[in-house]
Amino acid sequence: MSERLCVAMAQLDTRVGDVAGNTEQVIATALRARDHHGAHVVVFPELTLTGYPPEDLLFRPDFIHSIGEALARIRDEVSGVAVVVGFPHYEKQRLCNSAAVLQDGMVLGVYHKHHLPNGGVFDDKRYFQPGSTPLVVDIHGHACGITICEDLWHPGPARWAADEGAEVLFNLNASPYHQGKFEDRQAVIHARQQEAGLPVIYVNLVGGQDEVVYDGVSVAYGGDGTLAARAPAFTEGLWPVTLARGADGLVPEAGEIAELPEEEDLIYRALVRGLADYVNKNGFPGVVLGLSGGIDSAFSAVVAVDALGAERVHALMLTSRHTSQQSLDDAAECARLLGIGYDRLSVDGAYQACLDELAPAFGDRPMDTTEENMQSRARGLMLMAWSNKFGPMVLATGNKSEYAVGYATLYGDMCGGFAPLKDVYKTLVYRLAERRNARGRVVPQRVIDKAPTAELREDQKDEDSLPPYPVLDAILHRYVDEDVSVNTLIRDGYDAGAVRQAVALLHRNEYKRRQAAPGVKVTRKAFGRERRYPITSGYRPWL
Repeated sequence: MSERLCVAMAQLDTRVGDVAGNTEQVIATALRARDHHGAHVVVFPELTLTGYPPEDLLFRPDFIHSIGEALARIRDEVSGVAVVVGFPHYEKQRLCNSAAVLQDGMVLGVYHKHHLPNGGVFDDKRYFQPGSTPLVVDIHGHACGITICEDLWHPGPARWAADEGAEVLFNLNASPYHQGKFEDRQAVIHARQQEAGLPVIYVNLVGGQDEVVYDGVSVAYGGDGTLAARAPAFTEGLWPVTLARGADGLVPEAGEIAELPEEEDLIYRALVRGLADYVNKNGFPGVVLGLSGGIDSAFSAVVAVDALGAERVHALMLTSRHTSQQSLDDAAECARLLGIGYDRLSVDGAYQACLDELAPAFGDRPMDTTEENMQSRARGLMLMAWSNKFGPMVLATGNKSEYAVGYATLYGDMCGGFAPLKDVYKTLVYRLAERRNARGRVVPQRVIDKAPTAELREDQKDEDSLPPYPVLDAILHRYVDEDVSVNTLIRDGYDAGAVRQAVALLHRNEYKRRQAAPGVKVTRKAFGRERRYPITSGYRPWL
């Protein structure tokens, strides 16, 4: 019986649907764990071979067939180190979210995930059947229990592995980031340790996939709850953990404990990683965005530069008759600070042509938001034309506050392939910009200081139409993210008029959000796949 077990935590960025590419990555990583780290076993994240979440690809027989071939390759091409890898397992008309333990040409065992999450961004019950039995396998003379992600969030699976003689628990994860997620994970890991009394090796996916981003932060805890190792956030790689046999069982030796950034730094890194992976995995050469001189477009440009490099970001200042000299100067200064390509174009010609063509139909009706939206849509037209001609993806630069209340023009400033700030409230945009400036000024201070405006009419300010953003964001956070009722908000001291206005606008603009570009999820409840409200609805909580 060996006195030591060296485990390599493989924190990978896989690509959904790329079974062949993911398999190559698994093989190369396993051999590196063996040769460079002396690992006895390497543990990969949940559904490594398909990427997560594979969604309705799982309904394709040809896709499922390719996974069997991939497992056979790993089994046959990797020797001298055990591999614990996540994959969808199809057998006897049942599809399970599974983990295989492979070693030296043999399959030591297959575990099926017991608890299938079916809320938030998760749809496991749409695809998978639950497992019901524990799996404990012998690796290098040690009894290793296997669980998958949600199994750690519920009593039962960890204890059942311990009852079967497990000395250590491996937990494979595809756990997306949101604010406060590390604390949540830490709490459930500790709960399972108290239940089972085992060391836990928790391995998490890293990287962006459409609207979600995985932060990694794989960890190793001793059976007494002591943190022994932690991989860095949003970083790919291998992190070894050595467990030594002691009087009370296996104990992980102290290893590298990466510093966990403060929450707002984690949010920023999530935005950067989510945008970078969306652009790169979809093969875009770069991005183009409208740079208006306002905070949202300026900060979107900053995120884009940190994600892709200045050479892959281009900005257009799309002027109209209502664009101020201050906005012109601020947009140019932001582009200069970032070192990005920058062009100034006018939408007035296209706008005036539309006004002239529509004049006979509109008659003597007064100007209203119709004309404002025409300017925004002319900008969207020019951005999409630039994208079509040169290839970069258009970034939509709106924030969560605007998407919530519909303060955005459909087919105008909502135009784009990705919205990096879609889940970032306006007040948080300001805080993140200030924090990023502390590392080197990239957003002109005047952009941060001035009152936000769409500049679609003379002397326009956002607060002409909306409650002040600190008030609006506080209401939206509690109503959207925490499901607090209108009456409770009013009882808690929020202005009744502001609450009813915000909630009414939120529900009336579901149709806009349904057509919005995807964006990185960073809060506990993001618009998109996580919050699915009907467009046509008689629900009127503000009345």
